Parts: sequence; C-alpha cells; structure tokens
Amino acid sequence: MERPTETTASAIIELKAVGKSFRSGSGSARPVLDNVDLTLRAGEIVALLGRSGSGKSTLLRIMAGLIGSDSGQVLYKGLPLYGTARDISMVFQSFALFPWLTVQQNVELGMEARGIPAEERERRATQAIEMIGLSGFEGALPRELSGGMRQRVGIARALVLEPEILLMDEAFSALDVLTGERLRDDILDLWESGQIPTKAMLVVSHNIEEAVMMADRVLIFASDPGCIRYELAVNLPRPRDVESEAVRALVDDIYGQLTAGETRRGGRASDAPPKLRLGDRLPEADVTRMEGLLEILTLEPYLGRADLPHLADATELTDDELLHVSSALSLLGFAQVVGGDILITELGQRYVAGNNTLRQTLFGQQILAHIPLVAYIRHGLEQDPSGDLHENLFLKLLRFTLSEAEAERVLKVAIEWGRYGEVYEYDYTSGVIRLPEEDLLQAEGETAP
Repeated sequence: MERPTETTASAIIELKAVGKSFRSGSGSARPVLDNVDLTLRAGEIVALLGRSGSGKSTLLRIMAGLIGSDSGQVLYKGLPLYGTARDISMVFQSFALFPWLTVQQNVELGMEARGIPAEERERRATQAIEMIGLSGFEGALPRELSGGMRQRVGIARALVLEPEILLMDEAFSALDVLTGERLRDDILDLWESGQIPTKAMLVVSHNIEEAVMMADRVLIFASDPGCIRYELAVNLPRPRDVESEAVRALVDDIYGQLTAGETRRGGRASDAPPKLRLGDRLPEADVTRMEGLLEILTLEPYLGRADLPHLADATELTDDELLHVSSALSLLGFAQVVGGDILITELGQRYVAGNNTLRQTLFGQQILAHIPLVAYIRHGLEQDPSGDLHENLFLKLLRFTLSEAEAERVLKVAIEWGRYGEVYEYDYTSGVIRLPEEDLLQAEGETAP
C-alpha cells in the first residue's frame, strides 16, 4: 500500500488551541495543557517527546476521545470529536490486559463490544495474532507470557479494530531494550508493508532514539502547562541506521531542545543555576546518580564536558533518567547544560574531589540556596519550638499547584535531597521531618535564658 506524502496528505485529526485543567489536591484548577495545536496527517508517524508530567498522555487521551478538552477544538476528519471514535485505537504502556482472559479473548474484546459476530471476531483475531507474531499462544493467559508478548497482545487488540489512527502511549518503555527495539521494528515493518490499514500513528515516548527511528516528525513538549514548543522533521528513508551520522545528528538536536530550558537565550551557559519557585516540580534524580554522572564527567574522554547522547550509553541511563539527572545538577550549580552538552562547573569539580563530609556540606548549601521547597521546610523547622513538622503540612502546600501524585513525588525528592545534605532528618514511620539533633541543640542553646 503506497502511503500519501505529507504535502499531499489530508489531515485526519486536528487539535486547535486545546487546553485542559485538572483539580489539584487543594481544589484549585491546575492547567495541564495550554493552546496546543497539532495536526496528524495520513501517511505519517509523529513522535511526541517531553519530560514526565508534561501532559503528553493527557493529550493522547483527548485525541482518543477518552477525555474531553476544556477549551479549543478536536476535529476528526473535519468534524468535532465527541467521545471515542471507532477508527482510533490506543496502545498503553501498562499492557492493560484482562488477566482472566486468554490471548484470543483479549484480542476479540473490542470487537465484541462493537457487536461484531463471533465468527468474524475469531477470524480477525486469529489473523491479528498471527500478524503480530503470537501464533500458537491463542489459549495462553497473560501471566504465562513475557512482557514483550503481553504488549504484542495489546497491539494486536488495537490493530484488529482496523483503526485509521493508532495512538501509542510509551508502548515500549516497560520492556527491556532489545525486546522494545524488536517490537518497534515489527510495527514499522507492518506499517511500511501496508499489512495494516492504519493511516497515521502518534507515538508518545521518552526514548529519543526511538522517536528518530520511527517518526516523520518529532514534537517537543514543554511543561507546566504542556504545549508544543518545537517541531523537527525527520526526512530520512526507513529503515534507518541508528549509528548513521544523520540519525545521531537528529538525536543531538533533540537533546539540545529538551535541555534548552536550562540555558539562557542564545544557547550559552548561564553562570547562575536556573531559578525555581516554591511549588515547582523537582527533577526525579537521586544523589547516587548525580554523583556518578559528575564523576564520569571528570574522566577521559570527557574531562569536564560531554555530549548527553554519548553519556546515555556510558551511564546506561534512559533518556528520561539522564535528562532528570542533568537538570538536577544544573539546578544545583554542579553542572551546566548547553545545547545538548553537559559541562561540569568549578563547584562540581570541587564536589567530586571532596570526601563524603565535604560533599554533604556542599550539597546541603546548594539545595538551601537553589531549591525553595527545601529552604521553606528548613525555615519552618527552625521556627517551630519542637523542631519537627509532619510532611502533610508541606504536601498541603504543594497540592495548590501540583496533582496529588506529583506533590508526593516532589516532596519525596526534597526529603531525600535534604537528608543527604543534612538539612533535616525524616522518620519514614511517622512521616515527621525534623531538624538534625546537632542543629536542634544549637537552636535550643541560642534561645535559652
């Protein structure tokens, strides 16, 4: 089946100035998407990249008709989309299979809901199972399958409905690298050969290399609220060589765009770390990974500066993990991120050369200076006569700007960073945050008559 080119293809689905808000834990509206314009045309695969929590999955659910938008328009073949469309199918990261149903029954489920006769359901399901490489497993239950096989069932269930649009929400991220690559290549083979009737695909991913290998266009999503801030055309024939100069250049470009928020205008490194506000998200980066990345930066062949895509291979971190770690190091002033490269600062060099005590001291100083939430918690502890406060007090504050889950995640990061920097201690049983004993004794001595 010859696919139309992007220039001649008609738009299948269009989003015009789409906005979406959810209620935060405090009850206030929290914007997740703002003024999103997106067109998906026949014959193209589009990849959507962005940080965790930027609203990519919400956007996909709006396109699938699973949830509505608060503002703007969603058009399917030129008409407003209300509810789910019969010709749009979605593949989820979590497989979303019914554990008590066999492979055949799981694949037939959507057709059964549409009232397709049993004989036709069986024929189409068998064909889809064979096409996706699971012949012989029709009677197996999900628990008897590997992760890759379970995801193949999820894809077969989506394809058996013969959708015009296939939406994939991090469909390969729960799989090991080799299984994910193999499944991705199989999907591309089905697409290129015309064995599936799907006319367009939108792929949400955290994997930059995956996006470049699959997509005709890559969209970069900004956060808080989510919006498209950059579009990159991938004008390379498939199949693509992951080691080719053209592919590596595109990967570098995307890394640079994803880290652009951590440099000042003009692409030059700023001497000062980026500024955060009290209710802002924190990168999900633990101290061990931050230290490991700093230490690698001081070694050959990097000697202070490294290309982020190369570091992803050297550290065995995923793209998302590496972006979080590099963002955290930038926030704390231990490194600078410039156009897809990361540079260790003088402070970072001092940190790496220091013993554990110096590292903890420097880390504590930097989080107090650059992470408002950490400074706020410490100030509250110093003002309280007992020197301890329950974590719920700070969760309540974060819920004004973040969802319940995101507030808990951000506070967890702040607690872990604060514990390592000896800014405060934390009791995992009671949920109480308290001043370190030495600081508490000092504070009591200062207030004693």
